[in-house]
Amino acid sequence: MQRESFRPGPLADVDRVPVDDRWDLVLVRGLRHPPERVWTALTDPAQLAEWAPFLADRDLGSPGETTLRTVDGDWAHPTPATILRADRPRVLEYTWGTALLRWELTPTDAGTTLTVRHRIDRPDLAPMVAAGWHLCLDVAGHLLDGDPVGPIRGAEAKDFGWAALRDAYAERLDRP
Repeated sequence: MQRESFRPGPLADVDRVPVDDRWDLVLVRGLRHPPERVWTALTDPAQLAEWAPFLADRDLGSPGETTLRTVDGDWAHPTPATILRADRPRVLEYTWGTALLRWELTPTDAGTTLTVRHRIDRPDLAPMVAAGWHLCLDVAGHLLDGDPVGPIRGAEAKDFGWAALRDAYAERLDRP
């Protein structure tokens, strides 16, 4: 796919769940690939560099300390992270600064159901975080399909429908 023609796909199933004094943003997406292949996209630094909002300094498939560098254009901010759980190819859980991310992979006849839980400090951040992960996961889907578009990170996301996604997720999350 030509990068210029990339457009975000349909909204993911989304929820915002209170957890103590914080919230979990929960996104659920179907991917047309088996869990083992999705796992590699979630853990391999070379594949992460093609879709994630950060660069990893090591494979995320084993517990321990690491650094994830958030990227926005030419700027990269290192953030300490700890891989807490790496149960290949079912559950990957790690801290990213003050956030907790949990990736759950469930095999289906069509591939994998991916459930992403991202712990956030304030409920009003949920639509913004959902829009960011939506774009990243769309890019990851293209990568897995063998049709890479390259990472869409930081301010560049505004050129690929981030604001419309944010507004759509805000509406969906505010429904009773």
